[in-house]
This record gives sequence, C-alpha cells and structure tokens, in this order.
Amino acid sequence: MSTNPGKGRDRARAPRTDRPRADARGKAPSGNAPRTNAPPRVPEGTGFTARPNPARIAAYFGLAVLGALVALAGTLVQAAWFPGGLIIALAGSAGLFYGGRILTGTQIGALAPAVGWFITVFLLLSGRPEGDYVFGDELGLVLFMLGGTAGAVMCATTSKVPQSAIRNGRSGI
Repeated sequence: MSTNPGKGRDRARAPRTDRPRADARGKAPSGNAPRTNAPPRVPEGTGFTARPNPARIAAYFGLAVLGALVALAGTLVQAAWFPGGLIIALAGSAGLFYGGRILTGTQIGALAPAVGWFITVFLLLSGRPEGDYVFGDELGLVLFMLGGTAGAVMCATTSKVPQSAIRNGRSGI
C-alpha cells in the first residue's frame, strides 16, 4: 500500500481540506473563478437607456445645425437650377444623413440632421405674408420633400453600419 493519501484506497481516508486542489501542473487555481453567491449585475444601458454622453449630444446638435444649413442651401439650389439643382440638393441631404449615421454609428446620428432639415424646410415652406415662398415651383417642392424624406428614412432605418472587409480579415471575395 501506498503512503500517499492521493492514491488508491487511502484517498477516501485522506483528510479533507477546504483549499482548492492543484491542477495538473501543480499550481493552485487562481481567484478569477466566478463567485456563486455574488449578486447579479445590472447590465449597462444601450440606446436611449444609456447614460448621456456630452460629446455625443454635442455631435447630434452639430448634425442638426448642419441639417438646417443643408436644407437652406438645397432649397435655394433646387429652385435655381431645376433638374440639376434638385439632384445636387438631394445628394447633399442624403450624404449628410448617411454621414451622420456613419460618424456616430447610431440611427440617431441620421435622425439628428433629418430633424434640422425638416424644421428648416417646413419653416421655408410656410412662406411670407405676401404669399410667396422660397421654393420655385410645385414639382420641385414635391420632389425635394419626398426625396429628402426618403433619404432620411433610408439612412435612419439601415440595420447596421457596414464594416470594412479589411478589418474583419477577409479579402472581400
């Protein structure tokens, strides 16, 4: 019989200790094992439930101001050079909405410039007391409003911001 308490029948007779057993290398396990009696952690909030970030709020405000400026410029350009100006105005609006989405990585990043754009276009659409307004003709007005709305909705409802294939280690083929 062996005098080693860890071998054979003597194992059952060996005194029990409360300290953790050593692994195959002879080292005691580290203290990183999860505790079973720990209280559950409350997960961090995401989206609207996350803690406010002052830098992100400033970015959203800046995007809303940019949306207002793009709407003002787009209104003037689309009324001045009708078919080409309308395309330029819609491309600028869609570019701002998509750029806000990419910059912040959130859907609110596309909605912030869209809100500034809508408020500005609505104010310019309300007209003056004399009865005239900034938009040149009704066709340009309708196309600018529908095109800008469609661009804002498309940019705000995309499921994910596309990731580069290089960052994922794939060649893209």
